[in-house]
Amino acid sequence: MSESSVEMKEQKSRKVAAALKAQQWFTHPVGLTVSAVMTTLLWGSAMPAVKIGYEKLQIGTGQTFEQWVFAGYRFTLAGIMLVIFASVVERAVHKGDRADAGSTIRKRTSVKSGSTWFRVSRLAAVQTFMQYLCFYIGLSLSTGMQGAIISGATCFFQMVVARFIDSSERFTRRKTVGLLLGFAGVAVVTLTQGGFHVKLGLGDICLILSALFGGIGNVLAKHESRDLPVLWLTGRQMLLGGIGLMIVGTVKAGITPFQWELETMLLLAYLAFLSAAGFGLWNMIMKYNAVGKVSMYLFLIPVFGVFLSVVLLGEHFNEWTLAALLLVVAGIVVVNRTPAQAIATNDLDVTRKGASNQSVS
Repeated sequence: MSESSVEMKEQKSRKVAAALKAQQWFTHPVGLTVSAVMTTLLWGSAMPAVKIGYEKLQIGTGQTFEQWVFAGYRFTLAGIMLVIFASVVERAVHKGDRADAGSTIRKRTSVKSGSTWFRVSRLAAVQTFMQYLCFYIGLSLSTGMQGAIISGATCFFQMVVARFIDSSERFTRRKTVGLLLGFAGVAVVTLTQGGFHVKLGLGDICLILSALFGGIGNVLAKHESRDLPVLWLTGRQMLLGGIGLMIVGTVKAGITPFQWELETMLLLAYLAFLSAAGFGLWNMIMKYNAVGKVSMYLFLIPVFGVFLSVVLLGEHFNEWTLAALLLVVAGIVVVNRTPAQAIATNDLDVTRKGASNQSVS
């Protein structure tokens, strides 16, 4: 056997071993819970952080193009962070060999091929561009608490979209009850303000649309990650989506509409970091788990977002907000109280699928 053949086998073994370690972590109850909680905590902190950014950069509710430029800065920087991180990780796995995340794709289809970049661009258009085009407008017209709780609707849309794409993602009685409880929580915070009366404004509609695109994007990312490396895919889709947001925003606002200080630059860096880390972790979670099993964790975003909005923005915590939070938490509990036998069977199926995918790689 030639030396090059031995080296290729060793590289493949290292790659498979690293993938199996990731799979074991993200499918283990502890690893899954820790990763999901970290992700939702980061995403929950985004609502007050963006609101603070609006205040510090003097971005008003009517300055839509400035909001998109701000979003573009955030996701372009996040994409760059994740591209660099993915490259460093892959180089470490391959011990300096240039067969990194990109070369994994090149063995099956060139990263320069039109089909691969079309798939990345499609994901970027949904998971970053459209989701945050709506999100930044909606959040400017709503409170941080409203934004946090309405974002919980991502869970519903994600599970519905997954059901249409994958017949194995069935709606069980527990899932249905959990979704109804979660929707009730979203409805309470959306349709009440100080007392129970209907008030569905433009900001709420934009946030709901953002959640819809987020749910579609998450399921699409899971589909694409079957044969594209997760970090490679996520970094590049965020970079493309961020550039798209900047282009749209600069039409009227220009490329540099803000006066930057150290505080605002650090805030932008944090927003970029939470996006890179959050989407990187969540797409890994989605890759190795059934959508129905992990979606309800997204209801933790309202929990973290509301409390951080109270602490950082001084927003009022009323009885309707508390009722909404109790409903969404109840939804998480109901869905995740799955019989042990069903969990074991599901995990076995996911493990087999993961092992099959790795063997193909």
